[in-house]
Amino acid sequence: MRILLLEDDKQLGPWVAGGLREEGHVVDHFEDGKDALMAAMGQEYDLLILDRMVPSLDGLAVLKSLRASKNTSPALFLTALGEVDARVEGFEAGGDDYLTKPFAFAELSARVNALGRRREGGDTAQDVSTVLRFADLTLDLLARRCERQGRPIELMAKEFKLLEYFMRRPGRLVTRTMLLEQVWEMSFDPTTSVVETHISRLRAKIDKPFKDALIRTRRGEGYVFGT
Repeated sequence: MRILLLEDDKQLGPWVAGGLREEGHVVDHFEDGKDALMAAMGQEYDLLILDRMVPSLDGLAVLKSLRASKNTSPALFLTALGEVDARVEGFEAGGDDYLTKPFAFAELSARVNALGRRREGGDTAQDVSTVLRFADLTLDLLARRCERQGRPIELMAKEFKLLEYFMRRPGRLVTRTMLLEQVWEMSFDPTTSVVETHISRLRAKIDKPFKDALIRTRRGEGYVFGT
């Protein structure tokens, strides 16, 4: 993807830009809001990553100007402003995602890739599927039934939703924050163990009785579903 990055921090900006380039993206890095706006007006980007607090023109104003000019490039706010009001303001300005500092690069990468797939329509067919299958595991969303190797597995409501989230993203890194927001509809809470508790219960049902484990932990990053 071709990405516009607006970040004025002298250490963070080059670090983010470098990490994204290592993943194969083309990154145009700007430290000034006006320069970023001019670039986005003259060049089509697959994704905009915008800091809220930068010189000349802040990221919020940049996005408002772009949306007013009918620019529809997906936008991710990357900022220290993590209050609910600030997040709402970002989404109302036309933002598609919001990640607060400090953050793990793995989560930024996962969100960048998710926005890229959304722009390309890559998840469309999967999103409407009512029967999900991976290896010998089947999840029937309409019948609310789970089976592995033909054996029925009883799942509680949150376990079912958690497994559906994983099965729609095989092989992709899923972070704790992503699960809190998408499965539990909660903001980040470092004190809660709800994610770890439910994943442990889910593993006991879909992994431990079978030879191959499907839910793998990446220490310090999150989880990956798949063999």
